[in-house]
Amino acid sequence: MDNYGILTLLPVTLILVIAVLTKRTLFAMLIGLCAAALVLGGFTGFLDQLFESTYGGMSDETLQWLLLVIVMFGILISLFEKSGAVMEFGEWTGKFIKTKRQTLIFTFILGIIVFIDDYLNNLAIGTTMKAITDKFGIPRTQLAYVVNSVAAPVCLIIPMSAWAVYFAGLFEANGVTVNGTGMGAYIQAIPLVFYGYAAVAVCLLQIIGIIPKIGVLKKDTLRAQETGVLFPVGTEPDHILEEKTQNAVASQSDVSTPKPHPWNFLIPLAVMIVVTLLTEIDVLLGAMAGSVTAFLLYLIQRKLKFKELLTASFDGILNMGFVLVLCTLAFSVQHANLELGLANYVIELVLPIMKGGLLPMVVFLFCAIYAYATGCFWDLAVIIMPIVIPLAQAMGVDPILAGAAVFSGAAFGSNTCLYGDGVILCSQACGIKAIDLMLTTLPYAAIAAVISSIGYLIAGFAMM
Repeated sequence: MDNYGILTLLPVTLILVIAVLTKRTLFAMLIGLCAAALVLGGFTGFLDQLFESTYGGMSDETLQWLLLVIVMFGILISLFEKSGAVMEFGEWTGKFIKTKRQTLIFTFILGIIVFIDDYLNNLAIGTTMKAITDKFGIPRTQLAYVVNSVAAPVCLIIPMSAWAVYFAGLFEANGVTVNGTGMGAYIQAIPLVFYGYAAVAVCLLQIIGIIPKIGVLKKDTLRAQETGVLFPVGTEPDHILEEKTQNAVASQSDVSTPKPHPWNFLIPLAVMIVVTLLTEIDVLLGAMAGSVTAFLLYLIQRKLKFKELLTASFDGILNMGFVLVLCTLAFSVQHANLELGLANYVIELVLPIMKGGLLPMVVFLFCAIYAYATGCFWDLAVIIMPIVIPLAQAMGVDPILAGAAVFSGAAFGSNTCLYGDGVILCSQACGIKAIDLMLTTLPYAAIAAVISSIGYLIAGFAMM
């Protein structure tokens, strides 16, 4: 692999700077991808390299699976909205949710309950709660922050999630087992994934008011109180118009249901979760089962005619067009970063300070920064674990602690990366831009990261 030196960092830097300055994530990622193609192929091979990176990203089986998941969720969300199921659920919850704080705590609890997978968590909870939080004048950035900040961390600390299964496999692949299994090692690592606990705790403390509103969240809250506008500054009017139209349709559907009940919403959601669990945490099959259930349920009840259900399904796919393109670009950028050797370049810079008791803290910070900058979370763990585990063993550091630091860093990246799948899906579900979610989350994620760093510093020396 060629060594591109400091130019390796150019695409990632451009993406972050342009996204913050313009609030145009798609444009920023396109520029970053072009920059990577220029570094890799030069002026003469620019176009060939651009197409190669795009094709490489699109050939990724994870992306192909993710795009199908997004399509299924798009159909399900559209059926929920067009049938009035979301509005009925919102009115029903109004019987026992009376305040803003109760609404956010309910969102928080739902996020913990749906611990199976962060994709499912971000999409399902965001879709479920946005009509309810709108009713109480809660900014969409607040909703998205709560949903996103719980999604990956709760998957990290509950051993029945997709994250736990994957990371347990990495432990086993690198020779770290307890009672002969990687899952045994992962269960021992759960108390040591400090970022998972810190992020969830910071989120809850922010909800109840012990930690104040900071930055974007403070501005959006004041703006919502003064003007009633719940969307971030700069959000396209199309987003607001689309949601008003959907709410109007749902309200019309609701006229025929004097006593709203939650079942038209909860039954498809429950089917989706149960099927996901029964199929070894396959969110795609779960989302497909939920969509089919909703389609048949509304057809039998005559909530919508057959043709209207087909139209709603097609509209749901179209509504996900932006996030489909964004995910494709994100994977293309990740593929280009792999070709640039970004991970190896950064590891070489950090390796000299990965020593002794400092190792867990340095590993966490490295993984957190790298995951935030690149959008690689599970890929990062695959790359870094074969390096970190032997280092930890050679230095007398508990390898389970070192692995937990890797996983914590990956979760930080999932919470904060502008073009990470978690942020993209959560922002889409909540109707805001990925850049707004990133800027809202960063101050609170940074607090959790500082707490985690201190934890790994102490544990690194205590567990040698």
